[in-house]
Amino acid sequence: MRIEQLTFTRFLAAITIVIFHYGKKSFLFNNKYVEYIFFNASVFVSYFFILSGFVMIAAYSHRSEISSKEYYLNRFARIYPLYFLAILIVFILQIRLREIDLLGLVLNILMIQSWVPSKMLSINPPGWSLSVELIFYLLFPFLFNKLFKRISFKSLAVYIISFWILSQIVYHLFFDYKIDNKYLLLNGNPIMHLNEFLIGNLAGLFFVKYLKDKKANYDFFILVLFGLVALSLKFPIGLHFHNGLLAVFFVPLIILISINNGLITKMFKKKAFVFLGEISYGIYILQHPIYSLISAYSVNKYFNISDPTIVFLLRLILLIVVSAFLYVFVEKPLRNRMKSKRNFLEFTNENEKSIKCI
Repeated sequence: MRIEQLTFTRFLAAITIVIFHYGKKSFLFNNKYVEYIFFNASVFVSYFFILSGFVMIAAYSHRSEISSKEYYLNRFARIYPLYFLAILIVFILQIRLREIDLLGLVLNILMIQSWVPSKMLSINPPGWSLSVELIFYLLFPFLFNKLFKRISFKSLAVYIISFWILSQIVYHLFFDYKIDNKYLLLNGNPIMHLNEFLIGNLAGLFFVKYLKDKKANYDFFILVLFGLVALSLKFPIGLHFHNGLLAVFFVPLIILISINNGLITKMFKKKAFVFLGEISYGIYILQHPIYSLISAYSVNKYFNISDPTIVFLLRLILLIVVSAFLYVFVEKPLRNRMKSKRNFLEFTNENEKSIKCI
């Protein structure tokens, strides 16, 4: 099941994270009206994790079982080519600057850098979240086949919500202690983020089981939830949101957008917006390589442009163009090739079964 209106939300989250990393000097974002959103936009990585859990369930809900091999190949084809390209670009830049980090390079290639706090942000800093996602992907076939299909929804809800609550308590307790590299230890560790993926899975199961056919206009409630997220970032009241606490807003937001048939969904389902959502992975994973290749210094030196807003927007446009190009000529062809290969294998297997029956 493909829920197209959710795709554009990935673009919105990816752009806010790019602004968080590179747009803080622009007057567009560095002002009293919106800075509390964009200066705290790193929390939208949690949205990615929750959305990933939700979408996985929606995508495979029609199956009785998931083939681990097929699933892993699909995930590899979808994620790794651009992930590796980003590493390659940054490594070439490191060679030019003679700042080679070989350990960081190896950990990044193996997608395990998030397990080593001192190397979590090495090579390509946004890649840490893919290192976390890798654990989700490795676990998902087992969770789907052995748990989600065999345990009642009510029992799953109790287990997953309890784990989510426990994760919030542990996370906040640790934040009160003076620990070296506390941010990296807590915010980068995959185990600390597992609750987000699982709560997304639970939301997906709830959607598929009870809500997928309950279409209505939920525009007002969606806007209210957007407002509540903004208010939470403006008034955190001592809470920490990097471990999925905002699931209380993200989960209903994802569900309502999925069953909405109002103006917001009609707009989000337009082809241009869906396409932007499709290229959001490239925007996210390539932001550091592109902004490193085209530095603010280079823009000023070669084009005599120093205004932070113009410089940021020029680099952002380039990032979007490169991501779109790679999606059309790399990501999509690879995905189609994998799909064709899978269909061929399924056809061959069915024929073999038929012959054996005869």
